[in-house]
Amino acid sequence: MKIFYFTATGNCLDVAKRFECELISIPNILKRSEKQEITFKDDKIGIIFPCYVLIAPKIIREFIDKVKLNSDYIFAIMTYGNFPGDGINWFVKYCDKRDIKISYANDLLMIDNYLPIFDIQKQIEKEPKKKIEEQIEKIKKDIFDSKKIIVKHGFLNKLASGILQYFYDFLLVNGYKKFIVNSGCNRCGICQQVCPRNNIVIKNKSEIGNKCEFCLACINLCPQKAIIYKNEKNPDYRFKNRNVSLKEIINSNN
Repeated sequence: MKIFYFTATGNCLDVAKRFECELISIPNILKRSEKQEITFKDDKIGIIFPCYVLIAPKIIREFIDKVKLNSDYIFAIMTYGNFPGDGINWFVKYCDKRDIKISYANDLLMIDNYLPIFDIQKQIEKEPKKKIEEQIEKIKKDIFDSKKIIVKHGFLNKLASGILQYFYDFLLVNGYKKFIVNSGCNRCGICQQVCPRNNIVIKNKSEIGNKCEFCLACINLCPQKAIIYKNEKNPDYRFKNRNVSLKEIINSNN
């Protein structure tokens, strides 16, 4: 089994590690193979990614556009923090148009790290109610049993994802302009190392470019909390999945 994953603060890597199989970082695949199509083959192939504004991140779509996956059983898991919209079905349809047939697709409720809207302290306090471990074990069993399930959502979920996908495109173009690097920056370079887009350079302080994925890894993982998002809810709190080390995230994205 191979699992391809994208992680910013560790949630998706945490889930991927539970399968104890070959793990492959999607940002690293894209950085190593910018032009040619790549083919992967295995008995089962998984794709694990976060929900960004109720759809799949741009970096995941680029991956699907670039690869050819040869497997009789391809599964997808989308992690989300509060409301999944219809993101997982949106992704299944996206894959289908590119000749990648998904056998199993499910979404997984975890901690939300979306700083512009949510207070991370309050999100962490909600963790016990989300029953993350039980969800992961259920999904793992489904996949090991080769079940063929595509989770379904209602009309309002579909409508929300359909509308907000345009907002996500706006964020990718303009969101980075609201990143603020304050005087606490000591040029340690962690933000540069965790960025999946090679979008940060270190000069007198960290400078964020215009190729942002809006994953917020740089903000959440800065040891000095020197990067903030304008008008965020609670700049005193940041998030990293406790089952994943900073070094693992660096290796995944750089």
